[in-house]
Amino acid sequence: MNLLLRLLPLAAGLLAATPPFAAEPPPRPTPGGLLIADGGLGGVLEILSHDVRVTINNGIAVTRIDQVFHNTEGRTVEALYTFPVPKNASVANFSMWIGGVEMVGEVVEKQRAREIYDSYKRVNRDPGLLEQVDYKTFEMRIFPILADAEQRVRVEYYQELDVDDDWCSYTYPLATTTRPGLDAQVKGRFLLTLEARSQVPMRNMQSVSHADEFVIASHGANYHEASMELSGGDLARDVVIAWQLERARTGLDMLASKQKGEDGFVQLTLTAGKELEQGDVGMDYVFVSDVSGSMANDGKLALSQHQLRAFVDALGAKDRFDIVAFNVQAETLFGRLGAVDDAARQRSADFLAGQRARGGTRLQPALERAFRYLDDDRPLNVVILSDGMTEEKEHRELLQLIRSRPRGTRMFCIGVGNDVNRPLLRQVAESTGGLAAFLSRGDDFERQAKAFRRKLTRPAIADVAVAVEGVQVYDLEPAMAPNLYHGSPVRIYARYKRGGKASVRVTGTIEGAPFAEITEIELPAVADGDPEIERMWAWRRVQTLLDTEREEGETGRNVPEIVRLCESFSIPSEYASFLVLENDLEYQRWKIDRKNAGRLGRDRAAQQRLRLELDRIRGEAERRVGPQQDEPEAAPAQPVRVGNRPATPQDTLRNGPQPPAPQQQDSGRRQRTGGRGGGGGAFDPLTGSLLLGGVLAAAIARRRRKAQANEAAGAGAER
Repeated sequence: MNLLLRLLPLAAGLLAATPPFAAEPPPRPTPGGLLIADGGLGGVLEILSHDVRVTINNGIAVTRIDQVFHNTEGRTVEALYTFPVPKNASVANFSMWIGGVEMVGEVVEKQRAREIYDSYKRVNRDPGLLEQVDYKTFEMRIFPILADAEQRVRVEYYQELDVDDDWCSYTYPLATTTRPGLDAQVKGRFLLTLEARSQVPMRNMQSVSHADEFVIASHGANYHEASMELSGGDLARDVVIAWQLERARTGLDMLASKQKGEDGFVQLTLTAGKELEQGDVGMDYVFVSDVSGSMANDGKLALSQHQLRAFVDALGAKDRFDIVAFNVQAETLFGRLGAVDDAARQRSADFLAGQRARGGTRLQPALERAFRYLDDDRPLNVVILSDGMTEEKEHRELLQLIRSRPRGTRMFCIGVGNDVNRPLLRQVAESTGGLAAFLSRGDDFERQAKAFRRKLTRPAIADVAVAVEGVQVYDLEPAMAPNLYHGSPVRIYARYKRGGKASVRVTGTIEGAPFAEITEIELPAVADGDPEIERMWAWRRVQTLLDTEREEGETGRNVPEIVRLCESFSIPSEYASFLVLENDLEYQRWKIDRKNAGRLGRDRAAQQRLRLELDRIRGEAERRVGPQQDEPEAAPAQPVRVGNRPATPQDTLRNGPQPPAPQQQDSGRRQRTGGRGGGGGAFDPLTGSLLLGGVLAAAIARRRRKAQANEAAGAGAER
């Protein structure tokens, strides 16, 4: 596509003064990544193509972003590419095409990577450097891009997807400004394709943000596909795609990855079933709403207020609530816990409408006031809506305050917008047994609010502990399992020695009563189907060490281990960066092992096997389009949909047979075998018959083949 990106020079003297009570207009968003001529005096760079491909396999998404940039200037430039990364995502690769060949980056300690990069700049060679500049943003430097030349780059990241009241969602962040003062004028084409496979049966895939632009095709209960292509469209909204999961009984499921002769990696997913649901009981809520000056950016205050009103509307008649608005001081709505009725809802709406984003951020006094609402007879839920932009010096004090909170208090953090301090809010919530969620303006606020309240009123299992017997398992992440809430599975990663049969014992309490369940699994001696979980384990491990650094006051004690993990598992962080060199000999010259090249090769091989399986399923759908000979008439099935509406006769000619409903197991003791879980828990076995897509599925497949052919032709031209 042809996305024209201009860097507008900033002149401080020309900036109009804004009254202190007025919200700043939101800056233009960064469309998935922005390339500028660093210090280029308004230089112009074009994005010739922007192709986003997302493959989701059992809750782990692999996002690949391919972009080709064109230097329209008559001079050589150093380009700065800045892009956001969503929640729970780890950058897994940074590649550049040099001489028509893809050169895969390697992760190196940050200072050393910068020194190597600068040494090449002095002699006009071809290095690339990707650095994490804060908790949400990465910057990629590319030098040199010659006059009128093109440069192709690829970024890949892996992430865990959120599950909220059985709705799984994927967000591609667009409504994000990674650098102030940048203006992105969007022209041309933007293409995003998403394929989701899940052992949990799926239904109702839809895009809340772009309902009319997406084509949605269902190829069975376990495989759905979405495709969108925009030309000259508005890219100011995040792309949000969501689908429902058919939850069975409470259970544990497993994915594993293990290379021959090496210790393995395992992901355990614990999901609460419907049989553990509790009745609707009254609870107390204090909503702590950030109205500091940082909330004026990117429309975050309006987003927060909209979501808070939705939360209040979702409260039940037995609940009580109050609102505390804070910047450097705190202001309350009632000054006490008030009953939920229409008059209280109207007062809360008026209270929020009167708030303005101004002043600094001091969360600690607001929390101290919120803790005073605790009633010994009812649990207190403190819900923080903020971007987490407190001063660095306050982080440690804040964490100490939370550890000393009154017993019976849980904290839930709602991060507002994409420019949000996710690590801090996540750490605050998880340290109290609560949850952290992050809002996109492209999602459905009402659905989010209702799902959030259902989780608060149904903490299915508290004091969760996981023990494995029969196989040596070590280095669990997290070391202490969080509470299990309805609609939010708990994922635990670990390493293990040698494969074999094992018993996983999950214990906890349900409303004070003991809970215990044993699941039989078999950890494989070799498994190569889900290598992404290796990086996810390492990324979780790095986050734990970074949390410790914040708690200890940035002592540096954990930095050597953070760097070791980053270099070993090819994970960039604030202490390690991706470095791309011109060829393999240059890596040898600097004594940089090609760890990521080997790891990425295994990852791509597994992804290719998955793609062949998805192509096979899709091919079955194509073969059943049109009249069929000597076959019984197909039973009615879930139709292919366009956006969020059923397909019309003009959209599709015929649907295939609907798969049978998955069987449930009632036993409290379950059997899992192989590298994946199956049956009885959150993940049921792959069902028999496949739901066949129809004409839209065939159209998506043809589009993919055409795109692949164009990509191959482009690569050939480069060579």
